Amino acid sequence: MKWLHLLNANFRKEYIELKRYLPNTFALIFTFYIVFLAAFFGIMFIGDPATFDTNVQYSIVSVVFWSLTMMTMNFIGYSVITEATRGTLEQIYMSPMGVWKIMLSRIIGQLGLQSLIMVILLFASMLTSGQWLSLNPMTTIPIIIVTMVSMIGVSFMIAGLAIIVKQIQAFLQIFQFVLMGLVFVPLSVAPFLAFAPFVKGVDMVRTVMIEDLTLTQLPLADYGVLLLNSLIYLAAGLFVFLRCEKVAMRKGLLGQY
Repeated sequence: MKWLHLLNANFRKEYIELKRYLPNTFALIFTFYIVFLAAFFGIMFIGDPATFDTNVQYSIVSVVFWSLTMMTMNFIGYSVITEATRGTLEQIYMSPMGVWKIMLSRIIGQLGLQSLIMVILLFASMLTSGQWLSLNPMTTIPIIIVTMVSMIGVSFMIAGLAIIVKQIQAFLQIFQFVLMGLVFVPLSVAPFLAFAPFVKGVDMVRTVMIEDLTLTQLPLADYGVLLLNSLIYLAAGLFVFLRCEKVAMRKGLLGQY
């Protein structure tokens, strides 16, 4: 029951902030849409006409996932920075639920809202390009949910760094280009990227949406790799966050900014 109250409270918090700062929310969607347009017109003018349709479809899925991964992985880090700036980080640590549970409930609420934004971006991109992907929610949603688990794990790692260092905005700006590379580079070109977070899931969803596949048409080994990858990164993320938390407490860094 405590978890439900925590999830409800933080979902409402994230919703209120998105609604209260609505111009910023629209600007966020517009920014990612501009990135897609840049990729679309680049393919149109310098791409191979024989593979134009496939390349555009590939770009649509990649841009949508890049925006989702960037917002998800940076979320808890930015949340810690914001709380530290406001001087409320120590107050959160007074909660009996534990900070990692609060941050987890926040990111779950944020993921729900971000998913709606990504659906809007997806349909806007398909409408603009005239390329309609096979959404197949019964196949894509389970894969996306498991993929998000690894994203949450990396987000906790970044948050742990933010608790100690405080100012990591420059790192996050560089990190978004790393994420772009991970999302856009196909596994067929760099198979070793399957060990990186979320890449396997993005590749599976992209294959499903472009080739119109179902869950049973994907190899069982792919599901095993995806699930193991997500669990490892989630466990590693929580471990790093809790260790950084203890270091910050021992050095008295929670109340500093």
